[in-house]
Amino acid sequence: MMRHVAANALTLLILALVLLFGVVTWVKSQVNGRGPLQAPLEFQVERGEGLGRVADRLAEAGAISNAGIFRIAARYGELDAGIRFGDYSIPAGASMREILELLNRGGNLVRQVVVPEGLTSWQVVELLKGRPELAGEVAEVPAEGTLAPAGYDFQRGEDRNALIARMEARQQEILAAAWAGRAPDLPLASPEELLTLASIVEKETGVAEERARVARVFVNRLERGMRLQTDPTVIYGITRGEGVLGRGLRASELAAATPYNTYARAGLPPGPIANPGAAAIEAAAHPAAGEELYFVADGTGGHAFAATLEEHNRNVAAWRRIEAQRAAEARAAEEAAAAAAERVPAEVEGTPGQVERPMPRVPEP
Repeated sequence: MMRHVAANALTLLILALVLLFGVVTWVKSQVNGRGPLQAPLEFQVERGEGLGRVADRLAEAGAISNAGIFRIAARYGELDAGIRFGDYSIPAGASMREILELLNRGGNLVRQVVVPEGLTSWQVVELLKGRPELAGEVAEVPAEGTLAPAGYDFQRGEDRNALIARMEARQQEILAAAWAGRAPDLPLASPEELLTLASIVEKETGVAEERARVARVFVNRLERGMRLQTDPTVIYGITRGEGVLGRGLRASELAAATPYNTYARAGLPPGPIANPGAAAIEAAAHPAAGEELYFVADGTGGHAFAATLEEHNRNVAAWRRIEAQRAAEARAAEEAAAAAAERVPAEVEGTPGQVERPMPRVPEP
């Protein structure tokens, strides 16, 4: 009898051990096996959020199969106390263990703000204000030209002022290197003047291959005591960098003796008129060779350069012909659209299409 009881007990013990082994094996497969996510998931852990709440939300989002097993795995794997707040990108198929290790390393979802070349400092601040993932108020607009255009990575909650400080530090490095390695005999007295010239180059052309030639035109003019006669400086004097002018310059504005009016005063304006990129700064530090003193739009998005006024006048005349042709084509398109609208039956509602009329600018430095 005792032998029979012992045999039964042994059998039950073996069954219990097998069952326990099966449960442990199953739990391990749940923890270490491929997770249910079919696509990457952006997931946020709020500051102060505990393991239980995080586990529940992961289960609700379909990232894990069981919140209870996730909590057990965290505690037994000693990964429950190190969960950090932040933004995460959880890969498709991530296991519970992989998710726990990720949450213990900290946020891995990096965002980026792109500062294009030629924005003013006011525009950069407005750009940062428009990113709700950032925190902090910018009390004062940074000095013009001191922010390096580039793409900047950040995580949710980063202070806007810290991001601005990174932009300023980067621009200082770029400017210091350009000033130290600048071409000899430039008519520039300081790094600040180099930055000012670079900002004008940045605003005058968006064609990379032209930057050094545009810089040469202005350097030649400075060396000869000629006025720079560049529209972007006049526009900056009117807007102070806050937004865009949205119209052409008036004759009275071109004649006004303001500090930024390079038609009315000689030399560089008092300071930068935008935040130039590294390429524009490099172009200002190393202008192309040549005797060119003028440039005008050529109809292709670039400019025609000239060393003499006679040649420049021919280029201007060619541009005027292009302007006239484009205006005529625009008028013809508008008339065709209006005629087509008149032919639409009265019972058919609709608005005739509109053709945007180009408004080219002729920079005549």
